Amino acid sequence: MTIQAAIGRLGVTQTVAFDATTPVTNAFAPGTYAVRLVANSACNFRIYDSTGTATATTADPFLPANWETVITVSPGQKISALKAATNGLVTTTAGTLWVTELS
Repeated sequence: MTIQAAIGRLGVTQTVAFDATTPVTNAFAPGTYAVRLVANSACNFRIYDSTGTATATTADPFLPANWETVITVSPGQKISALKAATNGLVTTTAGTLWVTELS
């Protein structure tokens, strides 16, 4: 687990149940410049603009299971997630990604 200094106030938490690519439909709120990500299964995630491509792929950043990370974002952006590939390095199943907005 990563221990990090507080970088903002906790805001809304959205959950993304992922297997195949699943995008969050709600945009990050005004004043959100970082998000805290935690997943119970390994996944790849994509942060995108509302006009961008919502489909996460295995080429996108990898988030190990039960690992916390904080990512810089811009208000209005969205996130999608995909279960990690099982290419012999990671055994993964469908899971849930928790996305907490920080302001």
